[in-house]
Amino acid sequence: MPNALFAVALAVFSFVAIHGALVFFRHRLDQLSDETAHRPVAEVLRKTLARTSNLVVFLTAILIGLSALDLPAPWNARVSHLWFLTVGLQLAIYLHSAIKVTARRYFATHGNVTQDSQVTVAHTLIIWVLQTSVWVIFALALLANLGINISTFVASLGIGGIAIALAVQNVLGDLFASLSIAIDKPFEVGDFISTSDTSGTVEKVGLKTTRLRASSGEQIIVSNAELLKDTVSNFKRMVTRRIVYKLRAHPDTPPQLAAKVPTAVAEFIARHEKVRFDRAHLAKYTQEYIEWEIIYTILDADYDLYMDTQQAVILASMQMFADLGISTAPRAQQVLVQPLEGNTPPLPDDARARHPASLRSLPKGT
Repeated sequence: MPNALFAVALAVFSFVAIHGALVFFRHRLDQLSDETAHRPVAEVLRKTLARTSNLVVFLTAILIGLSALDLPAPWNARVSHLWFLTVGLQLAIYLHSAIKVTARRYFATHGNVTQDSQVTVAHTLIIWVLQTSVWVIFALALLANLGINISTFVASLGIGGIAIALAVQNVLGDLFASLSIAIDKPFEVGDFISTSDTSGTVEKVGLKTTRLRASSGEQIIVSNAELLKDTVSNFKRMVTRRIVYKLRAHPDTPPQLAAKVPTAVAEFIARHEKVRFDRAHLAKYTQEYIEWEIIYTILDADYDLYMDTQQAVILASMQMFADLGISTAPRAQQVLVQPLEGNTPPLPDDARARHPASLRSLPKGT
């Protein structure tokens, strides 16, 4: 009888102590939540502790009281199973809540405020998969604690999962690609992207496909998996534009005039706003042409500014060549026509009359 009274008293004390500790920690976390530096962690812990089950606390207090009693062997085993069930259940509830709070906070912090519904579905799917994994692991651990052999069951789940994955591997590939886009965010709705095969503005990121609006107006639907396999250029995230511009002139241009081109180019490029001149050099000299390589950077990614600047640079280059007297005409090509040896039929008189003087001067029988 004294042992029973002590066990009841211990259970009551344990319940009060556990409940008081939870109230204290939650109050302390509420205070930490007001501090910006500790707010993320404190918010997750506070919302996680808020999911503490009063039933679990009550059962825990009873089990602490029962531990003070000298129970028979079968009851000791049952109490041990109840301990695992109680503690494991509360841990699963904590993990379930922590996953939800942490994931939603991450997506809210790193995501776009105006996310479309498909991206929101992808986030929800990630949370669901993680939470389901927690409860599956808890259920398997509980069965193993009760003495049930789960090896065959786990093996069956593994074989069944492999068979299902092989059957729907294309769908799963697109699904995981969608999740990768949602988490890693190589592009978002509204970005203009380009791949080796297509380009356009992102309109929607779905669970299986991404929809682009091409510059010509049509909608392009691309598989998520195929899209991520290619190199994606995101032009909306471009900060500057580096332009490589080349000028060609006649190879007989005097060296004194050719040396003036880089200086002249640097002067009229530097006059443009939001443009940084990098360099200009005579880079190539062949029998057909000489070539200057000019590089400058537009400090704004706006496409209209790029086209306006490029047009102004081209017009200024044309005017510069005219002022310096540099010819941009290619070297004239000379074709030497020689008669074939042997019995070559003579050209008719009217054809010879239309030929150059070099052919008209040949003997008539040639």
